[in-house]
Amino acid sequence: MATDAKKPIKLPRTAKGKKPVYFDPVTDKLLSMIMTLMGELSVVRDRLDTVERLAEKAKVFKIDDIENYEIPDEVNAVRMERRAAYIARVLKTVQDELDSLQQDDGADGAAKK
Repeated sequence: MATDAKKPIKLPRTAKGKKPVYFDPVTDKLLSMIMTLMGELSVVRDRLDTVERLAEKAKVFKIDDIENYEIPDEVNAVRMERRAAYIARVLKTVQDELDSLQQDDGADGAAKK
């Protein structure tokens, strides 16, 4: 019986069944978007902290250099493109619903003619 107590407990990695609804569907979608943002931001902040610490330790630059950095136009263009893709990912559930509503309106309009 002592060996059973030392075995690690394995939990399923994916949820089974229907997605739970806690609030109205719009609020649930908003909550999902916020949770996605929180997850992404948490990872980015951890990675950035690691990069800054490693760079300062290796004497590549000081953390204060980041605050005083002036962004070149070509770098800004890349960042704007990346930001647009990020916003599209975060707003995906809203865009999917909007697309669905537009398709429904198009089908209704074609049926009325």
